[in-house]
Order: sequence, then structure tokens, then C-alpha cells
Amino acid sequence: MKRPVGWRLPAALASTAVVAAVGVALQAPQASAATGGVTGYATQNGGTTGGAGGATVQASTGTAIHAALCGRASSSTPIIIQVSGTINHGNTTKVSGDSCNTAADKIELKEISNVTIIGVGGGAIFDQLGIHIRDSSNIIIQNVTVRNVKKSGSPLSNGGDAIGMESTVRNVWVDHVNLEASGGEAEGFDGLFDMKDDVEYVTLSYSTLRNSGRGGLIGSSESDTGNSFITFHHNLYENIDSRTPLLRGGIAHIYNNSYVSLNESGINSRAGARAKVDNNYFKNSKDVLGTFYTSEAGYWQVSGNIFDNVTWSSPGTDTNPAGPNVQSNTTVSIPYSYTLDAASCVPSVVAATAGANKGLQVSNGSCTPVSPSAGPSSPAPSASPSRSTAPSPSASSVPSPQPSSSPSGTNLSLASDAGADGSSKASGTSYGNVKDGNLSTFWSPSGATGDISVKWSSAKSVSRIVIREASGSTGAIGSWQVLNGATGAVLKSGSGAGTITFTATSTTKVTFRITSSSAAPKVAEFETYAS
Repeated sequence: MKRPVGWRLPAALASTAVVAAVGVALQAPQASAATGGVTGYATQNGGTTGGAGGATVQASTGTAIHAALCGRASSSTPIIIQVSGTINHGNTTKVSGDSCNTAADKIELKEISNVTIIGVGGGAIFDQLGIHIRDSSNIIIQNVTVRNVKKSGSPLSNGGDAIGMESTVRNVWVDHVNLEASGGEAEGFDGLFDMKDDVEYVTLSYSTLRNSGRGGLIGSSESDTGNSFITFHHNLYENIDSRTPLLRGGIAHIYNNSYVSLNESGINSRAGARAKVDNNYFKNSKDVLGTFYTSEAGYWQVSGNIFDNVTWSSPGTDTNPAGPNVQSNTTVSIPYSYTLDAASCVPSVVAATAGANKGLQVSNGSCTPVSPSAGPSSPAPSASPSRSTAPSPSASSVPSPQPSSSPSGTNLSLASDAGADGSSKASGTSYGNVKDGNLSTFWSPSGATGDISVKWSSAKSVSRIVIREASGSTGAIGSWQVLNGATGAVLKSGSGAGTITFTATSTTKVTFRITSSSAAPKVAEFETYAS
């Protein structure tokens, strides 16, 4: 990949670190964080509530954060960790326990769920120490600063990412944070906000990303295209060379962000990715949208953006800028409600609300900052009918479906252009086993829950699926969701295998998500029908 040739660092960036004393204190559960409500794709797939309803723990060292995670009854017991002071290598050690899997050189949120980390008091600074989320779900990170995380030089942390997510991560909301570096790859830094290897349903909101060679990526290579359903809104990207973000495959919704001094390139949609780019303000920047450094095209749908002193490269083999005459080349359906601020006010409203220690203020949709409501599980505000919105589809709960031994119609899963994929699979099983017409073969997730999908190279109309369990495992599947795999919208929810019907949907992918099971679930066939 092309590397930017130059990087610009403001002289005023330098700051000093203060080492905080180790401390942890347990408080009553009602001391929950104030929020403006979860927004974007993090509201989908069951929503993101973090540690809501759990105990509140105060921590002023990285070791205390790890101790709080390891002291829970289980790896899924809800907890809110209020952080103050400076977290660094000197006060962050590995802590062991049945409910955690931590490391000494980073804040490790690994193989856990239902956690909120929020900065309180005079602020929380993660100095040269990254936050790593792996094989985890339902995580909220709010009101913290993460700065100067290095992948080369000393000290090293988190592969050089300020916040990094990888390997089956679901439902993360990162809100009102500052992510900062002091240079590019040559100076030892990597991405500020990276996602790879199966990350879905993430929102980054009201945050600042500054002074870095790389803003962040979604997908680590042209073949890592299974990351999707990411929302970026009301963020400030300033003095970034590239990747704001880089999107490989999948879908991103990017609205009401302020971009200043993108030095080499900005939103880089490639390898089949689709980005919906609404009411952003781009200023004093270059190549702010397009496909760059690859011949594998990505796509975008644009509306309401302002391009203020933006320059564009000429098209080439590995360069396909969207401008200067920026036009949409795809359409993207958004499954949740949202309210757009006018692009003209985005620089001012983002300056007033984005980042840590801003009182968690949010925009009211009319370019005015407002104070948040209380509670990390507060619902997102309804979209104003006078502004551009997309209604949230209903996901009705239904009784266990009755199996159908002989469904009518053509099983679209056996079509010549049909494929299958999903979350991690148990040893000896295969995704393709669910569409081979053979009840003696099956797919099974690596744990008690997981996703299995049928997909096509062109859209199909689907209104009915049949989930057939393998012999000897009937009844193991508990609760589930059926998703439009192309948009992330929930089409139906219920429990038990069998026949499931829903409103006819045109899509290139249908996902069956197992959210609970009484034993190892085994899907022998995932049949799909038009009616």
C-alpha cells in the first residue's frame, strides 16, 4: 500500500503524563454514566448497553481496570468502570481470573461482554497504552483520551492502534473520546481506530482523531471483507494523512463529520465496500473520497456534503477519486433512525461537542449542543420528520416456528451463485454444509452462539427460510434472529429451528443468528425461499 510521503505535527501537541496511584473502589449500581443515547449501527443486533445495570467500579490504574474485569462473577457480568488519572505501562499489569484474559502491555477486553469504560473526574488518559477489544461484545468506551500508542520504538502497545477491534467483535459504542498520535508509520504509530477479522455493529460518535498518519481501517487486507455495519458521526478528523476510514468490503454510514487537513486521502472505499456519506464538511484537504492505492473498486452514496478547498488527483490505475464532480455510484439502505445536522454547521457543532471532557454534549439535530440524558442504555432520539431519516424495521418476536418437512418452491440456497459464510465454526464443520442438500453434514459455531449466512452474487427476494438441525441435535437451537445480511436489519426474531417467514426482502445475503442454545447447535441445512 502507498504510504503518505509527509506528515505534519503541530508544535503545540507535546504534553506530560501524570502517573496515578493504583486504586479501585466498588460503588452502588445506580452510579451509571450519563449519555446522549446509543446511535447508529450499535443500536442494531439487539443494541449496545455496555455495563448498564451492573456494579460501578472506580479505577485509576490499568491494573485496577483489569482487576475489575477479573473480579466479576463471570465474563458477562455487567460492570461500569469509571476511570480517572493517567493509565500507562508503569501502572498496567496482567491480572488473571476466570472472567478475564488480560495482558500487561494494553488494556485488554478479550473474550468478555457487557462492559462500560468511562472517564470521570478530571479526565482519563491512556498514555502510550492502547485499548484492545477481541472476541467480545456489548462494549461502551466513553470520555477518555488515548494517545501516542506505538507499534515500533518504545514502549509498544496494541500493535500501534489507539483502539483496535478484531476477531468476532459485536456491538461496540465508542463515544466522546480523543484519539491522538504524534506522527505516522515512520514515527512508530499505526491506526487510531482499527477493525478487522469479523467486526460488526460499531458506532464511533462525537470523537476527535488527530495528528496521525492513519485514521483507521475496516478490514486488514483486500480479502478481509467480513467487517461491516459501522457508523461514524459527529467526529473531527484533523491532520490525518489517510484512512478516515479505509473501508474494505462491508457497509459504513458516515455523516455529520468535520474533516480538516486530510493530507493524502480521506474516506477510502475499496474491495466492494459501500459507504453512505451524508452532510459532512471537508476543508483544506485532498482526495477526501474515492478508491485509492488499489484497483479493487469500492462504492459510495453521497448527499449534502460540503467540499471547502478540496483538491482532487487525476484518475489512474490505482486512483479513482470521487471528485471533483462528486456523484453517487451505489445505494445504501440504513436500518435505523437518525437526524442530520446541516453540513454548513457541522464544523461548529462538532467543535462544541466532540471529544473527551466536553460534558458528553450532543447535537439536537438543529446544530445546537445539548446536555445528555442519564443512563448508558438511554434510547437514541427519534429522527425529526423534517430531516433525512431511515425508519427502523420492526423485529417481532414469534413463537417457535413449526418445521416444514417438504417446503414448496425453489430452495435458493442451492442456486449456482449461492455461497455461505458465518462466524467462527467448530472443528470439523463447514459453512458450505448448510447448503449442500445433505442432512448428514452440518455447520456448528465454535461456541453456544454464532452466525450462519447464505449469500448470492445478485439480489434475491426472500420471505421464508427453513433451518434444519442435524440428527441428534434437534431442539438445541434456542433464541435467534434473522438478519438482512446486506444491511444488518433484523427481519424476524424467535426461538427454535424450523420454518421462519417474514416480509419479502430483496437482498444478497440472509443471516441466521443463534443467540442462545441448550446444547451445541448444529445446522444441517439453511434453506431459503422466495415465498
